[in-house]
Amino acid sequence: MHFFKSKKKLRSYKEFLYILPFLILVAVFSYYPLYGWVYSFFDYRPPAGLSMDNFVGFKWFLSLVENPVKTNQILQVLKNTFAMSGITLLTSWLPMIFAVFLNEIKCMRFRKIVQTVTTIPNFISWVLVYSVAFNLMSNTGVVNQVLMSIGVTDAPILFLQSSKNVWLTMWLWLTWKNLGWAAIMYIAAITGIDEELYEAARVDGASRMKMIWHITIPCILPTYFVLLMLNIANFLSNGMEQYYVFQNAFNKESIQVLDLYVYNLAMGSGSYSVSTALSMLKSLISVVLLCFANGTSKLVRGESIF
Repeated sequence: MHFFKSKKKLRSYKEFLYILPFLILVAVFSYYPLYGWVYSFFDYRPPAGLSMDNFVGFKWFLSLVENPVKTNQILQVLKNTFAMSGITLLTSWLPMIFAVFLNEIKCMRFRKIVQTVTTIPNFISWVLVYSVAFNLMSNTGVVNQVLMSIGVTDAPILFLQSSKNVWLTMWLWLTWKNLGWAAIMYIAAITGIDEELYEAARVDGASRMKMIWHITIPCILPTYFVLLMLNIANFLSNGMEQYYVFQNAFNKESIQVLDLYVYNLAMGSGSYSVSTALSMLKSLISVVLLCFANGTSKLVRGESIF
C-alpha cells in the first residue's frame, strides 16, 4: 500500500514538472510586469528613475477626471473602444456559424482549401494588411481607379482618410483576418461530437439543417459561452497594432481606442505615469468584467470557467 502511495506521489511530482515551464513563462511575462504599476504613483522621468522625491500618490488617477480636456479625450476613446468591442462581441457567433457550415462541406479537399485560405490571414501582420488596404483603397488604389474609369466618380474617394464608418471598416478588416483562425476551436468541438447522434437523427429522417440546429449547435454552445466570457473580460482590450497602422490625422479621433491611447500617451507625449495609471485601471476593470461574466454564466447556465 505504501508502495502505491509513493508511486502516485512520484507521478504527481512528474506531472507538476511538465507544467512548471509554462508556470514560469506566465509568471515572467504576465505577473512580473505588474511591478510596472508602481510608475503610476510617481512623477516618472526616464533619465531620473524612481525616488521618493517624485512620489505623487494618486495624483495621476485624479487627473483623469479633474482635467476637463483629458476627461473629454478619455470619454471619446472609451466611446471608440465600446463601439468596436461591442460590434465584435455582437458578431462573436460568426466563427461558430462559419465552422458549422465548413463542417458540412463533404468534399474534404475543398474543405481544406477553404479552411487554409481563411486561416492564413491570421498569420499576416497588420502592417502587411494595411499595405493591402492602401493598394486597394488609397486615392491611387485599385478601387478608386476602377470607379473613376467606369464613370462612377470623378474624384478619388477618401476611404482611408475618412472618419466615416471607420468602426465598421475596422471590424471588417478584423473579421477577414481572424475568422478562419477563430473557427478552429469550434471545428475541434464539432469533431468531438458523438457520431451516433447524427446516425440516430438520420434514422428518424432529420434533414441536415435540423441536425445542425438540434445536434451540432447545442453541442458547441458550451465552447461559445466560454469564449464569450473571455471576450467580455477583454472588452476594453482591442489591441493596438490594427488601429496604430490605420490611424492618420483625419480619422484619429474616431479610431483611437484605449490601448492605442495609452501607447500614444507614453510614446508620443512622454506621459508614462498617466499611461500606466490608465492601463492599471483597465486591467482592474477587465478582472471585474471577467468575474461578472463568470457569475452570470454560473447563474444562467449553472456552469463557470473558474
